[in-house]
Amino acid sequence: MGRVFVAGSINMDVVATADRHPRIGETVAGHAVLYFPGGKGANQAVAAAKLGAPTTLIGRVGRDAFGGQLQTFLAAQGVDLGFVRETPQAHTGTAIITIANADNTIVVIPGANGLVGAADVEAPSLANGDIAVSQFEIPLSAITAFFKRARSAGATTILNPAPAIEFDPAMLDLVDILILNETELGLLTKTGLDDTDDDARFIAAVRSLPAGRRKIICVTLGKRGVLTLVNDAPLITPGRSVKAVDTTGAGDCFVGAVAAQLAAGKSIGDALNYANGAASISVQRMGAAPSMPTAAEVEAIISASGPGEGRHP
Repeated sequence: MGRVFVAGSINMDVVATADRHPRIGETVAGHAVLYFPGGKGANQAVAAAKLGAPTTLIGRVGRDAFGGQLQTFLAAQGVDLGFVRETPQAHTGTAIITIANADNTIVVIPGANGLVGAADVEAPSLANGDIAVSQFEIPLSAITAFFKRARSAGATTILNPAPAIEFDPAMLDLVDILILNETELGLLTKTGLDDTDDDARFIAAVRSLPAGRRKIICVTLGKRGVLTLVNDAPLITPGRSVKAVDTTGAGDCFVGAVAAQLAAGKSIGDALNYANGAASISVQRMGAAPSMPTAAEVEAIISASGPGEGRHP
Protein backbone atom coordinates (compact mmCIF):
# COMPACT_ATOMS: atom_id res chain seq x y z
CA MET A 1 0.00 0.00 0.00
CA GLY A 2 1.23 3.48 -0.84
CA ARG A 3 1.23 6.39 1.58
CA VAL A 4 -0.51 9.76 1.38
CA PHE A 5 1.54 12.92 1.95
CA VAL A 6 -0.41 16.17 2.27
CA ALA A 7 1.40 19.51 2.15
CA GLY A 8 -1.06 22.14 3.23
CA SER A 9 -2.76 24.43 5.68
CA ILE A 10 -3.69 23.78 9.30
CA ASN A 11 -6.35 26.12 10.68
CA MET A 12 -8.70 26.57 13.55
CA ASP A 13 -12.18 27.23 12.13
CA VAL A 14 -14.21 29.74 14.13
CA VAL A 15 -17.79 29.10 13.00
CA ALA A 16 -20.81 31.34 13.52
CA THR A 17 -24.27 29.96 12.72
CA ALA A 18 -27.19 32.14 11.67
CA ASP A 19 -30.49 32.00 9.80
CA ARG A 20 -29.02 33.90 6.87
CA HIS A 21 -25.82 35.57 5.72
CA PRO A 22 -25.57 39.31 6.37
CA ARG A 23 -25.55 41.72 3.47
CA ILE A 24 -22.64 44.14 3.15
CA GLY A 25 -22.78 46.57 6.08
CA GLU A 26 -25.50 44.58 7.85
CA THR A 27 -25.45 42.88 11.24
CA VAL A 28 -27.58 39.79 11.86
CA ALA A 29 -28.12 37.82 15.07
CA GLY A 30 -26.42 34.44 15.21
CA HIS A 31 -27.15 31.28 17.13
CA ALA A 32 -23.78 29.88 18.20
CA VAL A 33 -20.03 30.17 17.84
CA LEU A 34 -18.15 26.89 17.43
CA TYR A 35 -14.48 25.94 17.12
CA PHE A 36 -13.49 23.15 14.73
CA PRO A 37 -10.11 21.90 13.48
CA GLY A 38 -9.78 22.76 9.80
CA GLY A 39 -7.55 24.04 7.02
CA LYS A 40 -7.62 22.35 3.63
CA GLY A 41 -4.39 20.45 4.27
CA ALA A 42 -5.49 19.17 7.67
CA ASN A 43 -8.97 18.29 6.37
CA GLN A 44 -7.60 16.25 3.49
CA ALA A 45 -5.08 14.49 5.73
CA VAL A 46 -7.76 13.56 8.28
CA ALA A 47 -10.02 12.25 5.53
CA ALA A 48 -7.27 10.04 4.10
CA ALA A 49 -6.16 8.78 7.52
CA LYS A 50 -9.69 7.92 8.72
CA LEU A 51 -10.25 6.01 5.48
CA GLY A 52 -7.27 3.77 6.23
CA ALA A 53 -4.33 5.31 4.37
CA PRO A 54 -1.00 5.87 6.16
CA THR A 55 -1.03 9.68 6.06
CA THR A 56 1.61 12.31 6.77
CA LEU A 57 0.80 16.03 7.04
CA ILE A 58 3.43 18.65 6.17
CA GLY A 59 2.82 22.18 7.43
CA ARG A 60 3.15 24.72 10.21
CA VAL A 61 1.21 25.95 13.23
CA GLY A 62 1.88 28.78 15.64
CA ARG A 63 3.24 28.23 19.11
CA ASP A 64 -0.12 29.09 20.64
CA ALA A 65 -3.24 27.50 22.10
CA PHE A 66 -4.84 26.79 18.71
CA GLY A 67 -1.64 25.15 17.49
CA GLY A 68 -1.52 22.80 20.45
CA GLN A 69 -5.20 21.90 20.20
CA LEU A 70 -4.91 21.18 16.48
CA GLN A 71 -1.91 18.90 16.89
CA THR A 72 -3.67 16.95 19.63
CA PHE A 73 -6.74 16.51 17.41
CA LEU A 74 -4.78 15.50 14.31
CA ALA A 75 -2.70 12.94 16.19
CA ALA A 76 -5.90 11.40 17.56
CA GLN A 77 -7.16 10.92 13.98
CA GLY A 78 -4.07 8.89 13.09
CA VAL A 79 -2.27 11.61 11.10
CA ASP A 80 1.55 11.51 11.24
CA LEU A 81 2.70 14.96 12.44
CA GLY A 82 6.45 14.36 12.17
CA PHE A 83 6.72 17.14 9.57
CA VAL A 84 4.45 19.72 11.23
CA ARG A 85 6.57 22.54 12.67
CA GLU A 86 5.69 25.05 15.37
CA THR A 87 6.41 28.61 14.23
CA PRO A 88 6.80 31.10 17.11
CA GLN A 89 6.84 34.19 14.88
CA ALA A 90 3.31 33.66 13.50
CA HIS A 91 -0.08 32.66 14.88
CA THR A 92 -1.83 29.46 13.87
CA GLY A 93 -3.93 29.82 10.71
CA THR A 94 -7.53 30.80 11.39
CA ALA A 95 -10.70 30.67 9.30
CA ILE A 96 -13.75 32.78 10.13
CA ILE A 97 -16.82 30.93 8.81
CA THR A 98 -20.49 31.89 8.71
CA ILE A 99 -23.01 29.09 8.11
CA ALA A 100 -26.63 29.75 7.13
CA ASN A 101 -28.96 27.20 5.52
CA ALA A 102 -26.03 24.77 5.07
CA ASP A 103 -24.13 27.29 2.90
CA ASN A 104 -20.97 28.95 4.10
CA THR A 105 -18.83 32.04 3.63
CA ILE A 106 -15.19 31.85 4.71
CA VAL A 107 -12.38 34.31 5.44
CA VAL A 108 -8.98 32.67 5.95
CA ILE A 109 -6.08 34.33 7.79
CA PRO A 110 -3.00 32.22 6.83
CA GLY A 111 -0.73 32.91 9.82
CA ALA A 112 1.91 30.18 10.08
CA ASN A 113 0.64 28.54 6.88
CA GLY A 114 2.17 31.41 4.93
CA LEU A 115 5.64 30.44 6.15
CA VAL A 116 5.65 26.89 4.74
CA GLY A 117 8.65 26.70 2.40
CA ALA A 118 10.70 24.38 0.23
CA ALA A 119 12.66 23.04 3.20
CA ASP A 120 9.42 21.86 4.84
CA VAL A 121 8.10 19.97 1.82
CA GLU A 122 11.41 18.47 0.74
CA ALA A 123 12.10 16.84 4.13
CA PRO A 124 9.84 13.73 3.84
CA SER A 125 11.00 10.71 1.83
CA LEU A 126 8.44 9.85 -0.84
CA ALA A 127 8.50 6.70 -2.98
CA ASN A 128 6.90 5.15 -6.03
CA GLY A 129 3.24 4.38 -5.25
CA ASP A 130 2.84 7.24 -2.80
CA ILE A 131 0.29 10.03 -3.33
CA ALA A 132 1.34 13.70 -2.90
CA VAL A 133 -1.54 16.14 -2.30
CA SER A 134 -1.58 19.92 -2.03
CA GLN A 135 -3.91 22.94 -2.29
CA PHE A 136 -3.61 26.73 -2.38
CA GLU A 137 -3.52 27.67 1.32
CA ILE A 138 0.29 27.51 1.49
CA PRO A 139 2.75 29.43 -0.74
CA LEU A 140 2.78 28.37 -4.39
CA SER A 141 6.57 28.09 -4.33
CA ALA A 142 6.29 25.40 -1.62
CA ILE A 143 3.72 23.48 -3.67
CA THR A 144 5.98 23.56 -6.72
CA ALA A 145 8.93 22.26 -4.70
CA PHE A 146 6.76 19.54 -3.18
CA PHE A 147 5.48 18.30 -6.52
CA LYS A 148 8.96 18.34 -8.06
CA ARG A 149 10.17 16.20 -5.17
CA ALA A 150 7.19 13.86 -5.55
CA ARG A 151 7.65 13.50 -9.30
CA SER A 152 11.34 12.65 -8.90
CA ALA A 153 10.36 9.90 -6.42
CA GLY A 154 7.71 8.41 -8.73
CA ALA A 155 4.76 9.52 -6.57
CA THR A 156 1.40 10.55 -8.03
CA THR A 157 0.58 14.24 -7.57
CA ILE A 158 -2.91 15.61 -6.83
CA LEU A 159 -3.58 19.35 -6.89
CA ASN A 160 -6.73 20.93 -5.49
CA PRO A 161 -6.35 24.57 -6.68
CA ALA A 162 -8.50 26.02 -3.91
CA PRO A 163 -9.23 28.64 -2.84
CA ALA A 164 -9.42 29.98 -6.40
CA ILE A 165 -6.48 32.30 -7.11
CA GLU A 166 -4.42 33.26 -10.14
CA PHE A 167 -1.35 31.05 -10.62
CA ASP A 168 1.20 30.15 -13.27
CA PRO A 169 -0.36 27.41 -15.44
CA ALA A 170 3.14 25.91 -15.75
CA MET A 171 2.51 24.36 -12.33
CA LEU A 172 0.04 22.01 -14.04
CA ASP A 173 2.99 20.30 -15.74
CA LEU A 174 3.77 18.81 -12.30
CA VAL A 175 0.21 17.59 -11.69
CA ASP A 176 -1.14 14.11 -12.48
CA ILE A 177 -4.67 14.61 -11.10
CA LEU A 178 -6.45 17.95 -10.85
CA ILE A 179 -9.51 18.15 -8.59
CA LEU A 180 -11.43 21.45 -8.66
CA ASN A 181 -14.92 22.92 -8.61
CA GLU A 182 -16.68 25.04 -11.23
CA THR A 183 -15.48 28.32 -9.69
CA GLU A 184 -11.84 27.24 -9.77
CA LEU A 185 -12.18 25.83 -13.29
CA GLY A 186 -13.80 29.07 -14.43
CA LEU A 187 -10.93 31.16 -13.05
CA LEU A 188 -8.32 28.86 -14.56
CA THR A 189 -9.92 28.88 -18.01
CA LYS A 190 -11.19 32.49 -17.80
CA THR A 191 -14.70 31.18 -18.49
CA GLY A 192 -17.90 31.99 -16.65
CA LEU A 193 -19.15 28.65 -15.31
CA ASP A 194 -22.05 27.67 -13.08
CA ASP A 195 -22.78 24.27 -11.53
CA THR A 196 -26.03 24.17 -13.53
CA ASP A 197 -24.23 24.39 -16.90
CA ASP A 198 -24.56 21.34 -19.13
CA ASP A 199 -21.85 18.68 -19.31
CA ALA A 200 -20.61 19.78 -22.71
CA ARG A 201 -19.65 23.21 -21.38
CA PHE A 202 -17.54 21.71 -18.60
CA ILE A 203 -15.93 19.21 -20.94
CA ALA A 204 -14.95 22.00 -23.34
CA ALA A 205 -13.49 24.05 -20.47
CA VAL A 206 -11.42 21.13 -19.19
CA ARG A 207 -10.10 20.37 -22.66
CA SER A 208 -8.97 23.99 -23.01
CA LEU A 209 -6.58 23.63 -20.07
CA PRO A 210 -2.84 23.32 -20.77
CA ALA A 211 -2.18 19.58 -21.23
CA GLY A 212 -5.80 19.03 -20.16
CA ARG A 213 -6.16 16.03 -22.44
CA ARG A 214 -3.23 14.24 -20.80
CA LYS A 215 -4.33 14.48 -17.17
CA ILE A 216 -7.09 13.17 -14.97
CA ILE A 217 -9.24 16.22 -14.25
CA CYS A 218 -12.18 16.00 -11.83
CA VAL A 219 -14.76 18.80 -11.63
CA THR A 220 -16.80 18.51 -8.44
CA LEU A 221 -20.36 19.80 -8.83
CA GLY A 222 -21.86 19.36 -5.37
CA LYS A 223 -25.03 17.27 -5.20
CA ARG A 224 -24.90 16.89 -8.99
CA GLY A 225 -21.81 14.70 -8.71
CA VAL A 226 -18.43 14.78 -10.45
CA LEU A 227 -17.44 15.17 -14.09
CA THR A 228 -14.04 13.61 -14.84
CA LEU A 229 -11.90 13.42 -17.95
CA VAL A 230 -9.64 10.37 -18.00
CA ASN A 231 -7.45 10.07 -21.10
CA ASP A 232 -9.71 12.75 -22.62
CA ALA A 233 -12.81 10.52 -22.15
CA PRO A 234 -15.54 12.12 -19.99
CA LEU A 235 -17.05 10.19 -17.09
CA ILE A 236 -20.01 11.31 -14.94
CA THR A 237 -20.08 10.08 -11.35
CA PRO A 238 -23.56 10.88 -10.00
CA GLY A 239 -24.02 12.59 -6.65
CA ARG A 240 -25.86 11.11 -3.68
CA SER A 241 -29.03 12.76 -2.41
CA VAL A 242 -28.68 13.69 1.26
CA LYS A 243 -29.82 16.52 3.56
CA ALA A 244 -26.78 18.78 3.96
CA VAL A 245 -26.12 20.44 7.32
CA ASP A 246 -22.68 21.96 6.68
CA THR A 247 -20.79 21.76 3.38
CA THR A 248 -17.53 23.07 4.87
CA GLY A 249 -14.78 20.57 4.07
CA ALA A 250 -16.83 18.43 1.66
CA GLY A 251 -14.41 19.07 -1.19
CA ASP A 252 -11.49 18.26 1.08
CA CYS A 253 -13.17 15.01 2.10
CA PHE A 254 -13.49 14.13 -1.58
CA VAL A 255 -9.81 14.87 -2.27
CA GLY A 256 -8.59 12.92 0.76
CA ALA A 257 -10.80 9.95 -0.13
CA VAL A 258 -9.51 9.85 -3.72
CA ALA A 259 -5.92 9.95 -2.43
CA ALA A 260 -6.56 7.16 0.09
CA GLN A 261 -8.17 4.93 -2.54
CA LEU A 262 -5.38 5.48 -5.06
CA ALA A 263 -2.77 4.76 -2.36
CA ALA A 264 -4.59 1.45 -1.81
CA GLY A 265 -4.21 0.61 -5.50
CA LYS A 266 -7.81 1.27 -6.56
CA SER A 267 -8.71 2.50 -10.05
CA ILE A 268 -9.67 6.14 -10.56
CA GLY A 269 -13.29 5.11 -11.28
CA ASP A 270 -13.54 3.19 -8.01
CA ALA A 271 -11.84 6.05 -6.16
CA LEU A 272 -14.37 8.59 -7.48
CA ASN A 273 -17.36 6.47 -6.46
CA TYR A 274 -15.92 5.95 -3.01
CA ALA A 275 -15.03 9.63 -2.57
CA ASN A 276 -18.56 10.66 -3.54
CA GLY A 277 -19.91 8.43 -0.79
CA ALA A 278 -17.46 9.84 1.73
CA ALA A 279 -18.32 13.46 0.89
CA SER A 280 -22.06 12.73 1.14
CA ILE A 281 -21.51 11.67 4.75
CA SER A 282 -19.35 14.68 5.63
CA VAL A 283 -21.99 17.27 4.60
CA GLN A 284 -24.46 15.76 7.07
CA ARG A 285 -22.23 16.79 10.00
CA MET A 286 -21.01 20.09 11.44
CA GLY A 287 -17.38 21.08 11.11
CA ALA A 288 -14.65 20.41 8.57
CA ALA A 289 -12.05 17.92 9.84
CA PRO A 290 -14.39 16.45 12.51
CA SER A 291 -16.97 15.59 9.81
CA MET A 292 -14.70 13.17 7.94
CA PRO A 293 -16.12 9.62 7.90
CA THR A 294 -14.44 6.32 8.65
CA ALA A 295 -13.91 3.58 6.08
CA ALA A 296 -16.60 1.48 7.78
CA GLU A 297 -19.14 4.29 7.39
CA VAL A 298 -18.40 4.77 3.70
CA GLU A 299 -18.48 1.04 2.97
CA ALA A 300 -21.82 0.79 4.78
CA ILE A 301 -23.57 3.38 2.59
CA ILE A 302 -22.04 2.00 -0.61
CA SER A 303 -23.23 -1.49 0.35
CA ALA A 304 -26.70 -0.18 1.20
CA SER A 305 -27.27 2.03 -1.85
CA GLY A 306 -24.90 0.66 -4.47
CA PRO A 307 -21.67 2.14 -5.79
CA GLY A 308 -23.27 4.87 -7.91
CA GLU A 309 -21.18 3.88 -10.90
CA GLY A 310 -20.14 6.51 -13.40
CA ARG A 311 -21.50 6.88 -16.92
CA HIS A 312 -20.16 8.34 -20.13
CA PRO A 313 -22.15 11.35 -21.37
